Amino acid sequence: MKTKDELPDCPVATTVSLIGSKWKLLILRNLLIRPWRFNELRRDLEGISQKVLTDSLRSMEEDGIVIRTVYAEVPPRVEYSLSELGESMKPILNAMEAWGTEYKNSLS
Repeated sequence: MKTKDELPDCPVATTVSLIGSKWKLLILRNLLIRPWRFNELRRDLEGISQKVLTDSLRSMEEDGIVIRTVYAEVPPRVEYSLSELGESMKPILNAMEAWGTEYKNSLS
């Protein structure tokens, strides 16, 4: 997890630095529904490369937003879910969804 000194002074910039990429937002959107396995996410997020998904999940795990759970099975199973911190971002995504819906409805 980053320290306070590593984060921008502006709270909006802090949020953007944690979830500001297109793919991180879409990963969050999916993980708000339920835990997902890596390949499920890759199939659902059309256009994302394996590298970008891996890097995004690792970054979000390091920031304390995502929890990576490895199950001791053969073959190994790994699931990604939101931490309590990640769950606290639900209002942000709900607001983005509402705004996007409103914007699309305003177009003729």
